Amino acid sequence: MIEQKLTEAVRDILDFPKPGIVFKDITPILQDPQLCSQIADVFAEKCKGLELDAIVGIESRGFLFGFLLANKLGLPFIPIRKEGKLPAETFKQMYELEYGSSSIEIHKDAFKPGARLLVHDDLLATGGTIIATSKLIEKMGGKIAAFAFVISLDFLNGKEKIKHYCDKIFSLVSF
Repeated sequence: MIEQKLTEAVRDILDFPKPGIVFKDITPILQDPQLCSQIADVFAEKCKGLELDAIVGIESRGFLFGFLLANKLGLPFIPIRKEGKLPAETFKQMYELEYGSSSIEIHKDAFKPGARLLVHDDLLATGGTIIATSKLIEKMGGKIAAFAFVISLDFLNGKEKIKHYCDKIFSLVSF
């Protein structure tokens, strides 16, 4: 049921952010408060039994449902941000996107070694951002308990590229 609602709500934007890319736009989802609540409920249900210490959300759209989920579960929310956006000391990781390269950062004191974390982003494409996030988490001694995505672009094989970090990967809709 949620898969159908998401399929209907997500819109394709051609040639964004550059020619040849078909961008999956989730802003129509954000205009439907009931659907947003359902998304948080489904994610919370999938988290049962994971014994999580925090939810990690990746800038910027990973903040949207990552924070909702953390709040719903009564857990801390840890932001992964683009370079230069976090005010305290950070660890940094470079990565490749399907349309360029970038770097992300996390506060050095975001969690304690051994913490069990769920990593959330709105969309899994090639896996570059998730791999970079996973490397940061491992560098800090954290354990990835699960990955959660609203959308997975399965034809780009991102799940295959990240499963060695954690094989518990769930998405609500796949294209």
